[in-house]
Amino acid sequence: MSKIIFKDLNIEHICKPRLKNSYISVHDESKIILKTPKVSQYFIENLLLEKEKWIRKQLHKLSQNIPQKINIEDELLLFGEIYSIDIDEAIYLRKKLQRMRKNSQENILKCYDDFYKHCSCEYLTPRIEFFAKKMDLKFSDLKFRKMRSRWGSCSNTRTITLNCELMKVKKELIDYVVVHELAHLVHMNHSKDFHSLVENYLPSSKALRRELRGVSLPSL
Repeated sequence: MSKIIFKDLNIEHICKPRLKNSYISVHDESKIILKTPKVSQYFIENLLLEKEKWIRKQLHKLSQNIPQKINIEDELLLFGEIYSIDIDEAIYLRKKLQRMRKNSQENILKCYDDFYKHCSCEYLTPRIEFFAKKMDLKFSDLKFRKMRSRWGSCSNTRTITLNCELMKVKKELIDYVVVHELAHLVHMNHSKDFHSLVENYLPSSKALRRELRGVSLPSL
């Protein structure tokens, strides 16, 4: 990792040769991270010039504690951070948007919903399989869908359903929900034994539970 000074901005540059594209993310405390494959200094300078307006917009929102709203033309929320839509992980979304016949708000939002469901299948499936093996538990079925009132559920038929909106929160919170729902395979309640089981595999579960309760997802 190296430091880049661009005008008055301090940027952390992470070079990952296997990346196909470059992307920028802006975090709390004015932290700016640029991830790229192996590229020239000229390429980096041009990219920063192109994205400067977007970077400063995100910094302003953070400094003013303004609730962040996603600009669906060029942004997406993934794992708790707002990214430019040209990141590697958004290839599926970009293809969906390109194939769209009618460029309406409804169709764009449908593309985003499809993208988050796709990401859920790709990311959440191995996470729940990892923890199920670790906890020596088996579920009968795994489903993904967009839900308004809960992050996940576990039925008495041992079917676990996870909210596709989970892809918008931090990975630590995702793991908490995964372990939480798996624990319901043993305890179909929120008893002391249930919370002890969750804490056994996630020692910071109490703090994560409090943090998840306070999550307010930015609107599109």
